[in-house]
Amino acid sequence: MSKKNYDSEFCGSLPLNFINHVQAYGVLVVLDKTNLTIIQVSQNIEEKFGITVEEVINSSWKKYISDKELTLLEEHIQSDVIKKTSVSFSFTVPHRQTNCLAIVHIKDDYLILEIEILPEDESATTSFLSVYQDVKHVITRLESAQTITSACEIAITELKKISGFDRIMVYQFDENWNGTVIAETLEEGMEPYLGLVFPASDVPRQARALYLQNPYRQIPDREYTPVKLYPLLNPATDTFIDLSDCNLRSVASVHIEYLRNMNVMSSMSIRIIKDNRLWGLIACHHRQAKFIPYQLCSVFELLSGFISSTFSRLQVLEEFQRNSHLQTIHARLAEQIYAEDSLVKGLLQKETTVLDLLQAEGAALTYSRGMETIGVTPDEDEVKNLIMWLQGNKPDKVFSTDSIASVYDNEKLSQDIAGMIAIPIHPAKDEYLFVFRSEAIQKINWGGNPDEAIQFEQDKKNYHPRNSFKIWQQTVKDTSLPWHTQEIQVADSLQHILLEYTLRKSVV
Repeated sequence: MSKKNYDSEFCGSLPLNFINHVQAYGVLVVLDKTNLTIIQVSQNIEEKFGITVEEVINSSWKKYISDKELTLLEEHIQSDVIKKTSVSFSFTVPHRQTNCLAIVHIKDDYLILEIEILPEDESATTSFLSVYQDVKHVITRLESAQTITSACEIAITELKKISGFDRIMVYQFDENWNGTVIAETLEEGMEPYLGLVFPASDVPRQARALYLQNPYRQIPDREYTPVKLYPLLNPATDTFIDLSDCNLRSVASVHIEYLRNMNVMSSMSIRIIKDNRLWGLIACHHRQAKFIPYQLCSVFELLSGFISSTFSRLQVLEEFQRNSHLQTIHARLAEQIYAEDSLVKGLLQKETTVLDLLQAEGAALTYSRGMETIGVTPDEDEVKNLIMWLQGNKPDKVFSTDSIASVYDNEKLSQDIAGMIAIPIHPAKDEYLFVFRSEAIQKINWGGNPDEAIQFEQDKKNYHPRNSFKIWQQTVKDTSLPWHTQEIQVADSLQHILLEYTLRKSVV
């Protein structure tokens, strides 16, 4: 079986942010930006604050906050820095003396307020202070990590201590957006997912895009009843309001079903960013409903940024070490080439060969009268056919693939060759350097059958996630180990040396 792309176009087109519902743990209030009139509100405002929707709509927000709080809000509205992010402030609902926290998102024509009721227990409102030493401890430990693996273990162990979630795992995306669980800590009795791969459709494109805007996503209780907004449409835009920035944003029913099938009642996901791209997620699961107050969410947000920078640092270090190793071999190979009277000797017959440079099993140097080989290679006729294919499709540039069968007319080469880098020297003279990698049969342990990730009902409209996350093993054939970016770059550099060399000397 060959590799498939499970990044569903269907899932990626679902509107997750333009909706008319919020989660029930907080209240959403929308204000006219010019005069702070309340123009839209979630219908649970009466339950939370004892104020009916009819009372609050078209009233002034100034009625519900103090002069000091009003001044603070107006300063936020005028701040160019705040416009690019969100800000929070506390206030007290006057007639109930209810202490609340508002997270403010500033838009062009309106403000969105996500409001949480603060716990009566004052100690619970100082979550950040109570875990400050823990945060310092996490940061200190992460600074000492030497590998991404050790950093993952530190992150999940310490976050579990701070938060108390039943399971925390690091979920890394691959080039096709499938996610592999590379680290996990969990309570006894929970189904382990370490080492399992989950298809890209589990975190679809729109959801991934939202993580670039929001450092975390919280679902305190999957069994919540979605709360509608009133009026239905945002009066400032005459459309459903864009809740991209809001954690209160309601959750797609298919994801609620997904959590139910996982036996998870509450979840929280924290992003990991590298080079402005979503590298992965730290996924937190709990078997009972679990609400994380904003103060503790702020800790998670802080650690999300630090974990992202730590992973970026370690990945850059790994890439630097790999590149340094490649450059050392590349320099040695270049020295050999210029010391010899033919490329064959310099590339294939000395102590260091092109196989050492590109971690390959075989290489072939072709020219008009034949070819010279080292290691495991296809037969001469197969190589000649590859030359004709390259001359018609990829004439001048270095070409690489880890699955020749997927691009070369689905034709599998002999000797179980699956990966190839082809370096043109003088294509018109049939002069190429081919480097080959053998097939590396992979056993992929999926978290459930990825072909059943989305199951449509007979009406082809309603759909459900898969029911089981038990290991479903896929055998991937006709594929070699992938070529690292640095290996492709060093192949480009080698091409320049070969072109320069052949201007003065021959291939053989």
